[in-house]
Amino acid sequence: MSKEYKEMVTSLFKTEGFDLKLNAAVHAAMGVAGEAGEVLDLIKKSWAYNKDLDYELIIEELGDLEFYLEALRQTLCISRKDVLAANISKLGRRYSNGTYSDAQAIAREDVQRPNEDSIL
Repeated sequence: MSKEYKEMVTSLFKTEGFDLKLNAAVHAAMGVAGEAGEVLDLIKKSWAYNKDLDYELIIEELGDLEFYLEALRQTLCISRKDVLAANISKLGRRYSNGTYSDAQAIAREDVQRPNEDSIL
């Protein structure tokens, strides 16, 4: 990610008026959820109503989603590089042969499961 993009997010993402870092994280996380919902809605309209996908709008909403993801990472002092490395590691454990399979997706070897005898 470019330095210019990170600086733009830093300058545009509202942090003033928030007493706690957690409040800024909540703001960013709500932005992620809202923008993801807008992407989903555009795809739903194409799927449900046989409308053509509006790629310009999808790109615009994905840009908004990326903005809030970067704001959330900055707020929590997490780098995109670290997020991607953790995701690669997790998916490498889940799909040990490097290829998707339904069996491995269901087994989810990367997730610790609670003891079957436990209540939760």
